[in-house]
Amino acid sequence: MKYFLFILLFFLPLYAQITAYTITPKNSLHVTQQSIKILDAKILYFKIKDNIPFHEISDLVYENGLVYFVSDQGYLYKFFINITHNKIKSLQYLDAYVLKNKKGQRLKKKKRDAEGLALYKNNLLISFERKQRVNLYSKEGEKIKKIQLHKDLQNKKNYVSKNKGLEAVTCNDKYGVITAPELPLKNSNAKYHTLYTKDKMFKFKADGSIVSLEFFGKNTILVLLRDFNYLTRRRVTTLMKVYLNKCRQQQVCKSKTLAKLDSLDGWKLDNFEGLTHVNANRYLMVSDDNENIFQKTLLVLFEIKP
Repeated sequence: MKYFLFILLFFLPLYAQITAYTITPKNSLHVTQQSIKILDAKILYFKIKDNIPFHEISDLVYENGLVYFVSDQGYLYKFFINITHNKIKSLQYLDAYVLKNKKGQRLKKKKRDAEGLALYKNNLLISFERKQRVNLYSKEGEKIKKIQLHKDLQNKKNYVSKNKGLEAVTCNDKYGVITAPELPLKNSNAKYHTLYTKDKMFKFKADGSIVSLEFFGKNTILVLLRDFNYLTRRRVTTLMKVYLNKCRQQQVCKSKTLAKLDSLDGWKLDNFEGLTHVNANRYLMVSDDNENIFQKTLLVLFEIKP
């Protein structure tokens, strides 16, 4: 009987749509020393909808009770989310879409690697890791137009590898579209990450790989970074503030680490890749399960401490 219960408990999350999860360590010191507070965490599992699987989520955006997820398999998902009393109460799966080109055709395999997602007026910006580009899409996954990139991002030979492309994108009225490669370009100083607009650059001290960007006010960007050691399986998720209006010589900007979540300290992390603002100081963060049965799609609600 005990083996049956063990198997049931192990596989139960795989058949539930949304399951409670705890990412915080038992040692409260590792929790209180962060400048963020974890409010809730859920494991997400949704069955195939319209022949579209729900996995490998790379980013998300929140808008008026709706949340959109993008997958690096070239899919876009739409959910209604109910957040009440600082808890993720429910997710209602509304639609799933295949990302398409202007001809209405599904993107070719090498062009499907969608990584960054951001709201742009009434549409969506999507950045791609391979075939590095940023495109404007409708909320039904239809391509509208290509976004002009900084000249340094236009040559594929500048990237460290074809799998270290444009991992993140965000925008606001003052700076326009901002994107960033996962790792510094070959011809740049590896000690610094660089955020790129169409014609400007903003550098900050590198600490891991960039996976998501989100504005925090008019002149400040939140940067989500990750680090993973394949030998030790150690994961580190870092959240930083970068002040775009406080930059020194050579456009090196002031930055501040808000949180550094380390699996060695007991944080139960996965491959966190996406970040979006909800309201006030509350944010959602999502992980990519890499289509691996040993990994999870985690959705975490947290707030930045005042």
